[in-house]
Amino acid sequence: MSSALSTSRPTAPRRAAVVLLSACLSALLLPLSMAGTSVALPSMGAELHASLSSLQWAINGYNLAFGCLVLAAGSLADLVGRRRMFAIGTGLYAVGALVSALAGDILVLDIARTASGLGAAAALPSGSALLAQAFEGPSRARAFGAFGTTTGIGLALGPTVAGLLVGNFSWRAVFLVPAVIAFVVVALTPWIPESRNPAGGRVDKSGTFTFTGALLLLIYGLVEGPQAGWGSALVLGSFLAAAVLLVAFIAIERRQEHPMFDLSLLAQPQFLALCLTAVVVVFGFTPLLVALPTYFSAVDGLDAQQAGLTLIMLTGATLVFPVIAGFLTRWIPAKVQLVITIALMAIGAAWLTVIEPGSSHWTILGPLLCLGIATGISFGLLDGAAVSSVPAGRAGMAAGMFNTMRLAGEAASIAVISSLLVSFTRSGLGSGLGSFDSPYANDPGRVANLLNQGDMDTLVKSVPPGTARQGFAEVAGAAYTGALHTVLWILFAMFAVAVPVVALLLRERRKTATENGTGDPSPAAGPQGEQTQQPSGVG
Repeated sequence: MSSALSTSRPTAPRRAAVVLLSACLSALLLPLSMAGTSVALPSMGAELHASLSSLQWAINGYNLAFGCLVLAAGSLADLVGRRRMFAIGTGLYAVGALVSALAGDILVLDIARTASGLGAAAALPSGSALLAQAFEGPSRARAFGAFGTTTGIGLALGPTVAGLLVGNFSWRAVFLVPAVIAFVVVALTPWIPESRNPAGGRVDKSGTFTFTGALLLLIYGLVEGPQAGWGSALVLGSFLAAAVLLVAFIAIERRQEHPMFDLSLLAQPQFLALCLTAVVVVFGFTPLLVALPTYFSAVDGLDAQQAGLTLIMLTGATLVFPVIAGFLTRWIPAKVQLVITIALMAIGAAWLTVIEPGSSHWTILGPLLCLGIATGISFGLLDGAAVSSVPAGRAGMAAGMFNTMRLAGEAASIAVISSLLVSFTRSGLGSGLGSFDSPYANDPGRVANLLNQGDMDTLVKSVPPGTARQGFAEVAGAAYTGALHTVLWILFAMFAVAVPVVALLLRERRKTATENGTGDPSPAAGPQGEQTQQPSGVG
């Protein structure tokens, strides 16, 4: 991430207030853009007549651009000016959101969403660096506290706000409202003082290119796998090219004087454990923000507003438990809480298999709350723990690596879970629809795609009126539910394996620190004993 510190004096109070307002508004918009879009997907697909894969890129394009380029954008901001990069990033985000709101074609919308992701990648690190420049001491801690809180609000309330906008206006409002707010932020930037750090290093162009290319090809293969076939030359070629670029990225980073990733940090057990924990949390939370609204729409017939309100059972805890987790570190070490977090993820994933067509809110409240609590705990502890797990001189690199891996993990997790849901739904359908008089009866792949777009209406209307329609919906809904159950059990297995692995890595680090006489650094504190807060991604 970009260096946040500068040798100049703190900004004048009025300008500092403008910096805080601008940074917090941008921090509110960026996670809301991803979480909110997931609720709007069924309406978007229906109006734009989009295929499932093209619809998925409305989310994947944003996350991919955001996750892969945030580190490079932070370095570039140090060189060209943080205010300039913040204004460019917020402006690009605003234009992309406006074009998304006006799009009449899914390709235009996907391109615009990717542009918004690029803007978000430039705005987030620049905004946090401007905050650090404008404030110092206790004021800086309060400023970053407000910054983190607004990020959490955008994530927690994003699906609900989006549902209300779609329900009362249309899916286009999900992009139009953030665009208006972003343009307001751009209008405020002339009152933000400029800052830069020419000595902050250069942009690792080759590392950024190979890393972004590897992740892009991986996600492309995952998205197209259920459509083209997992054994197709297109999909296998994408995976092979992704592997080649990943190997190239590792080789490049090992030779770079100023690498994008200092891969030697992954040799430190505690830092590796925290990165694994971040990936686990991402897989247990972020894909459900995308999958559950479409499930509620297709199987239970909920509209966007109802689906958004239902998701508050998952996201609401992320507002409260970061603070609770920090408070509990007085009695329960942060490392222990993080291991408990993974265990809660495992419990929540297994518990959520109680979901069935027509399940009441009380039935799914427990597992969704469990997953939300685990995510909230991680939000409160992981960033500070990652920075504290390495020497002070490498804290900036650790923060940048950690956040890039988490953001990239969000993009990958959505692609993985979405592709599994489509594949398992198709397998579950088999020939079960063959007895129905419908053009989709012998096309389980098309049925699986429509279900995963939240579009049960098209399927049901393809059957002549009568009791057969209900039977068709029941068979299709059962297959979709079975696919969701299978995915949840896979997640449970992943989390169950991660619990002892992370616990052992953290234990090994504790032993090494004791042997070195340095003690066990508190994950809740920064490398100099100060509270450290880094800008988070969606998950």
